[in-house]
Amino acid sequence: MWQRSVCVGLLALALGYLCLLGPELPHSALRHLSASLLGGLRRARSLEVRMVAAWQAAIVRPGRPWARVAVGINACVDVVLSGVKLLEALGLEPGGGRNHAVLNSRQDLKEAFAYFMEKGAAAERFFSDAESFHHIARMASEYPGAQARNAHICFFVLQLYVGGNAALIGQKLATNPDLKILLCGPVGPKLHELLNDNVVVPPESMQEKDEFHLILEYQAGEEWGQVRAPTANRFIFSHDQSNGALNMLEVFVSSLDEFQPDLVVLSGLHMMEGQSKEMRQRRLMEAVASISDIPTDIPIHLELASMTDQDFMSNIIHQQVFPLVNSIGLNEQELLFLTQSASGPHASLTSWSGVPDVGVVSDILFWILKEHGKTTERASDLTRIHFHTLAYHILVTVDGYWGNQVAAVAAGARAAGTQACATETIDTSKVFLKAPLEFVTSQTGTPAKISLNPDEPVVHWHREGISFHFTPVLVCKDPVRTVGLGDAISAEGLLYSEAYSQ
Repeated sequence: MWQRSVCVGLLALALGYLCLLGPELPHSALRHLSASLLGGLRRARSLEVRMVAAWQAAIVRPGRPWARVAVGINACVDVVLSGVKLLEALGLEPGGGRNHAVLNSRQDLKEAFAYFMEKGAAAERFFSDAESFHHIARMASEYPGAQARNAHICFFVLQLYVGGNAALIGQKLATNPDLKILLCGPVGPKLHELLNDNVVVPPESMQEKDEFHLILEYQAGEEWGQVRAPTANRFIFSHDQSNGALNMLEVFVSSLDEFQPDLVVLSGLHMMEGQSKEMRQRRLMEAVASISDIPTDIPIHLELASMTDQDFMSNIIHQQVFPLVNSIGLNEQELLFLTQSASGPHASLTSWSGVPDVGVVSDILFWILKEHGKTTERASDLTRIHFHTLAYHILVTVDGYWGNQVAAVAAGARAAGTQACATETIDTSKVFLKAPLEFVTSQTGTPAKISLNPDEPVVHWHREGISFHFTPVLVCKDPVRTVGLGDAISAEGLLYSEAYSQ
């Protein structure tokens, strides 16, 4: 950093000296040299500094901001701690990783954690053995930090946070004093204590006990046996019955008449994977009926999350959930799982290798809106997708339904840089650019080649009535907390988006 500062200082001195010598130099030579030196000054500023400045200029409030947002229906308390230290405390030896759709034992937990840690990918799983789960949760909660009575657990860094996608989105939106937030979900006493004062919880949504989710975090480069994490991320597991049964779905929908929201945010469908197939199918159809009762003039955003059952995902796509919502938020794991479940483009891709290819991601997003989005021939309300991955975001909209999307995608990227590093504003010394500087916009259609300009970091392209807004993300070098990052990104993107009346 100091070398760059010295260069900037020297260039500034040289430019000042040129101005003093101006009368003795030919005008054309002075103009050429001044332009060169000014260009050098701009280049001397880091890519990160230039991008932050460009975002700040681009992030403007929408013409018609939201005033009241209703959020539901999954909520819990997140117990955040070191994944490696917990597994060590449980006496689990490092070993090979293996994916499990449902965790039935500690061995399954160990293998699933290792599997996703090695990929650096976020995941969430249901722990079927209630007694074993509660024993693990009790161990974690009884021995926090330096107060641990068990020497094996004294390395925990344990904190309690608001959890559940809906509650996290509501909590993020509630930091805006101009917004009134309604949260419906299984809210216990601890969660109620953690919520922002700007969040209203209906009495019917309160319950005697909290649902707890264990968030096992790991840092980039952290090792467990032969497994080494390429990036910081987390593995989530729970034995959550209230959220899994969508217990607060009907309470949520019935609360909307009195609250009169401008926007509805829905999440928690993924929690049903812990239920039997029959129960899951029945509640999904009841969810469809409930969502159908929401007035059509209120936009609905659906936040997706980690899932493992392709048939269930296919049902969500095809059995009227997608057509009922206006907007979707998802990450790279969820996007790939979605296209695999519905036999979409690039469905043969088994996993991402490094940063997800922008052209591949763009093809899948385009297909979702073309096949399941709003058209003159199709009875669907889906017109917006906010895709977020570690290195970049893409906001995709059907033309004519959403505005202020440059600001929205830039705000989402800014939220990623601040929340991961736990800073009020982006500290450019703590982040780095991971996104590709050049990419193509499609791997199947007629692609355009894009070269990233840090002074104009939001890139726009168009494809058959659908607009794409891309921006890189400044990745935190040493993230403080990864859980809830996607929810914060979606919340911020929604905050700056404007839905047009149709």
